[in-house]
Amino acid sequence: MEMKIFQTAKNTGDRLADKGSLAASNEANLQPIVLKLDPDKKYQSFMGFGGAFTEAAAYTLAQIPAEDRLKVVESYFNQETGLGYSLGRTHIHSCDFALENYTYVEENDVELKTFSIEREQKYVLPLIKDAVKARGEDLTILSSPWSPPAWMKTNNEMNNGGKLKPEFYGAWALYYTKYIKEMEKEGVPIWGITVQNEPEATQVWDSCRYTAEEERDFVKNHLGPVMEQEGLSDKKIIIWDHNRDIAYERAKTILSDSESAKYIWGTGLHWYVSEEFENLSKIHDEFPDKHLIFTEGCIEGGVQLGAWHTGERYARNIMGDINNWLEGWIDWNIVLNEQGGPNHVGNYCDAPVIVDTKTGEIHYNSSFYYIGHFSKYIKPNAVRIAQELNHPTLKSVSFQNEDGSIVAVVMNDEDKSEAISISLEGNVTTAELPEHSITTFIIKS
Repeated sequence: MEMKIFQTAKNTGDRLADKGSLAASNEANLQPIVLKLDPDKKYQSFMGFGGAFTEAAAYTLAQIPAEDRLKVVESYFNQETGLGYSLGRTHIHSCDFALENYTYVEENDVELKTFSIEREQKYVLPLIKDAVKARGEDLTILSSPWSPPAWMKTNNEMNNGGKLKPEFYGAWALYYTKYIKEMEKEGVPIWGITVQNEPEATQVWDSCRYTAEEERDFVKNHLGPVMEQEGLSDKKIIIWDHNRDIAYERAKTILSDSESAKYIWGTGLHWYVSEEFENLSKIHDEFPDKHLIFTEGCIEGGVQLGAWHTGERYARNIMGDINNWLEGWIDWNIVLNEQGGPNHVGNYCDAPVIVDTKTGEIHYNSSFYYIGHFSKYIKPNAVRIAQELNHPTLKSVSFQNEDGSIVAVVMNDEDKSEAISISLEGNVTTAELPEHSITTFIIKS
């Protein structure tokens, strides 16, 4: 048995560094800290990792030379040299990380005769196509609406919440299907849709509220049937698409109704507000035939170049969710500019890659490397395996890839280094975890 080690550490300068291989010994001196792996006990299969193709990300990348832009795309999507991203997310017309509010139809066009995604041909579609080229195969893309057109809503605007007017339920359901079909005409297959981004929040940007009952009934009576009528019943429908704090209550209300549940693939989660990872297990335990996917998370409040806690937040959340049955993980903007935008209401955030559009400089934040410790090595269709880690603050997650290799990711977010023993089927290997580091162990028998 041989174990390869890749490491990123705050104070050593290592960034996804290949630290070589260690041979295992069954007489190795066990350290007090042990991560025991048990590949015989298996949990969920994993779809993969990815990020969002927002207009803001695509526009920002369009501001730098083509060669630099492609380097960033490769750094995320190339399976050999990059992070190996296989998932993506798009917004169905505008979101806050668009240059302005916009829709795909003219005002009061209830029959959607004017429907056109022409706007996406400028920035978003070229970026997706380059990402697909960099990966070498199609991505699994999830699409989400932030708000219906203003004229379909009770507050007559796309921003500041409001609700979808009942008389437009049918037209709005059809809108999703038009989007899917138009994207597919452009050569971009859409894997699934969420019903509504953050339905529990009145945001100053594009937003629309649904109670759990309203979301349930919209899926049951409109979205599900319309998707079927339009020949799109193979597309996945995902509910909630919001924070973990009340995810269980939301899922219970909707998934307990068999007439709505029959159309629904699973529940989408965001990480804002709380880290109540156990709520994912509650949903899984009650509805084991439904799925869980992380659809959005980012560091709020603008750019934090060089910050280390941001990468640690990513890893802590990824591990917390995966250890509670999560099956896929999608970051928010893959790229933002030096301000943490563009954002049409000034809701600036951080991203793993920041492009300074004034100087052309490209910054890779700690979050980029921390995500990479999972996405580069845990391949699509990997299966989570059982593990035991006898330490109060070290965090870990473990998988077996389709090729049989075992991948264990361990984070040490303490101010001191730790020695750890990895134990697998009687073989033991010992390694060092520097302070504020993340390490990926790959074991091939």
